[in-house]
Amino acid sequence: MENIVEFKGVTKRFKEFALENINLQIKESSVTGFIGANGSGKSTTMKLMMHLLQPDAGEIRVFGLDYAHHEKEIKERLGFVYDSNVFYPHLNLADIKKIVAPSYKCWSDKQFADYTKKFELPLNKAIKTFSKGMQMKASLALALSHEAEFIMMDEPTAGLDPVFRRELLDILQAMMKDGGRTLFFSTHITSDLEQIADDITFIQKGNILFHDSLKDVQERYALVKGSVDLLDPDTEKSFIKVERSTSGFQALTDDVNKIEILFGNRVEMERATLEDIMFYVKGADHSYV
Repeated sequence: MENIVEFKGVTKRFKEFALENINLQIKESSVTGFIGANGSGKSTTMKLMMHLLQPDAGEIRVFGLDYAHHEKEIKERLGFVYDSNVFYPHLNLADIKKIVAPSYKCWSDKQFADYTKKFELPLNKAIKTFSKGMQMKASLALALSHEAEFIMMDEPTAGLDPVFRRELLDILQAMMKDGGRTLFFSTHITSDLEQIADDITFIQKGNILFHDSLKDVQERYALVKGSVDLLDPDTEKSFIKVERSTSGFQALTDDVNKIEILFGNRVEMERATLEDIMFYVKGADHSYV
């Protein structure tokens, strides 16, 4: 199987917001970073993937299957790690396992024991005593223990201290090295994605702006700096957004080769981070978005 998830012409409309004609493919055994500003459509897209929402138009397939005829089979193979505690706060992890395990055909007590030991999770302490990082690890342990093939994570590193964030990213990287899993990772902390992602999906105002390999994004986008004397109505069209100051201009481009041909060595270019791209695109002219 080449794609774990396929959206074909998917539309979902609300009163004041809509996803319009979304086409998206998530490759098997990849880490896909999902970025976009608040209200851009990330949560809606993920809920559609999990069949918590149904599209108004278009087709969604997960593992090559549709939810209309294969919902239970699909959900057996999914895992979801939330950005907040979704457990009964007064229960401990041993009790939660007793509730969750019977829901899955492929549940493994041995794997659960191995992961709780590896993640240093106490089995007999109430979940309400867990830190946010420990709650994330608990969600991940549960997902991995029923052999989830496609794991979705919603802001898993938000609110974690730097040491815990690094530890969680190391866990995810080790998990992917074991093979057989696909990770879809929504986050505002884009530097995390620059460490672990294979592909980046950028959604803005209900539209997918791009879905490309991280390598391609890093090669295509750049911050350009130069004298404002170089700008005119035609050259400005080469940029997504331009910012002027007394010392010159700084702009974002998604066509490095074009800028090199147009300006040569009269400008300086540096690699744009994912955060740079999000910042400039958010303030760009609507025609780009």
